[in-house]
Amino acid sequence: MPIPDRTTIEAAHERIKPYIHHTPVMTSAGVDEAAGCHIFFKCENFQKIGAFKARGAMNAVLSLSDAERAKGVGTHSSGNHAQALARAAKIMGTKSYIVMPRTAPEVKKRGVRGFDGEIFECEPTLAARESTLAEVVKKTGAAEIHPFNNYEVIAGQATAAKELFEEVNDIDVIIAPVGGGGLLSGTALATKYFSPKTTVIAAEPEGADDAFRSMQSGKIEPSQSNSIADGLLTSLGDKTFPIIRENVKEVITVSDAEIVSAMRLVWERMKIVVEPSCVVPLAAVLKSKAKFAGKRVGIILSGGNVDLERALKLMTE
Repeated sequence: MPIPDRTTIEAAHERIKPYIHHTPVMTSAGVDEAAGCHIFFKCENFQKIGAFKARGAMNAVLSLSDAERAKGVGTHSSGNHAQALARAAKIMGTKSYIVMPRTAPEVKKRGVRGFDGEIFECEPTLAARESTLAEVVKKTGAAEIHPFNNYEVIAGQATAAKELFEEVNDIDVIIAPVGGGGLLSGTALATKYFSPKTTVIAAEPEGADDAFRSMQSGKIEPSQSNSIADGLLTSLGDKTFPIIRENVKEVITVSDAEIVSAMRLVWERMKIVVEPSCVVPLAAVLKSKAKFAGKRVGIILSGGNVDLERALKLMTE
């Protein structure tokens, strides 16, 4: 499959519509005042399984042939893609085999099991995740659905920004968090085709700033994986990076303290649950107020699968 174009994204959207929520776009006068700009939050924390990942996983599973799908699907994921793929497999009546690092949040493991996904735990390294998945795929014959480095997944993720642009006009800047780059590359492509005057910016934790470094060096840099934003601790892929490099203006990095502050602001002002990875774009806006002053800013709130005990501890430290 080539890089998704406008037609591909539109087709993906029609394909997955029966299986996803059309999530709301929310605003907050209090957050706008704190940020000094007008922010439109695309609330994927209200999506099926609590994250945007439901879009890409569903599109990828629906894009398989009947014969491929019958053998099951497999992936490695720290949580949200794992839940999304397990859900998509269950809907389509097939099995899911999910490789998860042993350190993945329990709330996300419970989510996978809730959709009958079979979990294979591994050490929290990319090498361990990939080698374990290779063994699982060899044993089961399952189709591998990569969490982000997959064009069907990217096309599905692009539909979140597409919906935002259909609902809100004249967005000056759209910001998405970046880990492996599936959401960001999908957002960048949706912006290119559906709102070309909008600037795309990425937000990333300082402790996992591989996308920032990759944009500077022009090659994929390894992730340092040191941040509370557990959903963003992966390096870019050979499919996501070229899209990001061509279509994303810059990457803004933020500290864990800034992430916690942004999460507190959303919880207190908007009364909605978001996970640390989700608020990294808002933290970037709060850190760089002059850059966004007075602008209309779209933010993809990527998910709300937060470990509440851990989050409450962060808030009080």
